[in-house]
Amino acid sequence: MYERNRVEASRRRFLAGLGSVAAAGLAGCTTAGQGDYDVGMTAVAFDPPTLTVAVGDEVVWRNTSSRGHTVTAYDDRIPEEAEFFATGGFENTEEARDAFNNRVEGLIQSGESFSHTFEVPGEYQYLCIPHEQSGMVGTIVVEEAGETTTDSA
Repeated sequence: MYERNRVEASRRRFLAGLGSVAAAGLAGCTTAGQGDYDVGMTAVAFDPPTLTVAVGDEVVWRNTSSRGHTVTAYDDRIPEEAEFFATGGFENTEEARDAFNNRVEGLIQSGESFSHTFEVPGEYQYLCIPHEQSGMVGTIVVEEAGETTTDSA
């Protein structure tokens, strides 16, 4: 009886230690969450649809859905001095639309990310080309450092 209790106690210690090792090994792992991106992409929406950041901030979009998406600035709806941005590295909205419509270029797939650093204050409106008609549009508001307010949805 004593030997059986000792073996059982040893087994419990082993299993407890194994659980601690597993927990420690997973401590740095995250599932898709807001911690590693700023804007998520659902089936037909950017989440949040509006984000306020400071000049010099990098915004990271993550495709959190199973559909392919684009992030494409409306070149006539960003500040005049601002750099155009689009997945696929296109020079303007028309080029991005043409590339998507003719060759399905510029998509980011599920789990992939895209980032852009905003250097000019102002309002930047952008879209997902394949889901624009479903209302998949967003806005980044870039403010001078010290003026940034809370994000709005």
